[in-house]
Amino acid sequence: QLQASGGGLVQAGDSLRLSCTASKRTSSNNGLGWFRQAPGEEREFVAAISMRGDSTIYADSVKGRFTISRDNVKNTLYLQMDSLKPEDTAVYYCAVARSSVATSRREYFQYWGRGTQVTVSS
Repeated sequence: QLQASGGGLVQAGDSLRLSCTASKRTSSNNGLGWFRQAPGEEREFVAAISMRGDSTIYADSVKGRFTISRDNVKNTLYLQMDSLKPEDTAVYYCAVARSSVATSRREYFQYWGRGTQVTVSS
């Protein structure tokens, strides 16, 4: 139901744009989010957006560098990642929240997509 794409191997300072396509049934009335998980680490919150796209929240570590957006016509979630750093290296996951608001709480997300690997070399 969720498929993330757009990951890859880039150098520090480069940009990447991740996409996540969801079915209309599972995402049209829900907040959406991105999480990431580095090897040996817990899955952590990156960014979230409300159902209408009028509210966004970001982890402090990505604020000012990453931008989350959504296209409700295409049922697609995006994550524009600029000024990438080696510490951004992780598998990135998109997720559908249980409600329409933007939330950073992992337990408030009900559907998870397959991840896409992002590797940033120094």
